[in-house]
Amino acid sequence: MPPRRRKPPRAGALTELPPLKIVRSILLLQLFYYAAASVLILFTTLVLGQKFSLALVLDWHSVRGDTTVGWTIGFLWVVDGFLVVIPILLLIARSKLVPDFALTIHFIHLIITSFYTKSIPTNLLWWSLEAASAALTISLGVWACRYRELQPISFGTAPKKATANGAGEADDNTRGSAGTGRNVDAGPSYEMVSVIRGDENV
Repeated sequence: MPPRRRKPPRAGALTELPPLKIVRSILLLQLFYYAAASVLILFTTLVLGQKFSLALVLDWHSVRGDTTVGWTIGFLWVVDGFLVVIPILLLIARSKLVPDFALTIHFIHLIITSFYTKSIPTNLLWWSLEAASAALTISLGVWACRYRELQPISFGTAPKKATANGAGEADDNTRGSAGTGRNVDAGPSYEMVSVIRGDENV
């Protein structure tokens, strides 16, 4: 019996994003997520004259609606969701994968916060701000990646210059070497001529 032929992998399968690359991207995104949050919270606490502690980053009790510091830290987490779009654009760069990575970042943050406080967050404000941060990350990430995907690809040819009649005219460095004044990539040119058949012009 001849050996059975393996089915080729479909387009967009794990061959494009191997598991190790996925894990590395998640780790890098998570590190940036916490690094940006730490810098934002540290700067804010220094400005407000408060003492910085790790609990402000990992403790969900720090996000409170009855204090100015609690509202400020909650707002900074939303800003952090905006900043994490930058590494998502650089590392992922595919719009259809943005929701998966964005939700993974916030889910890991939920797990780490729960382990740090030894309790699942029960603060409605914390959940609302995390949902807003995730929605902001997904929407901006998808938009940025789609904008990058839709950019025209240049193959080293010079752009055409528009003439007065609207036709594109090639630059001087794209003209034919024989001095014909015709664009090399434009293909053959055709000209309409009068055909004389008997005594009539057709």
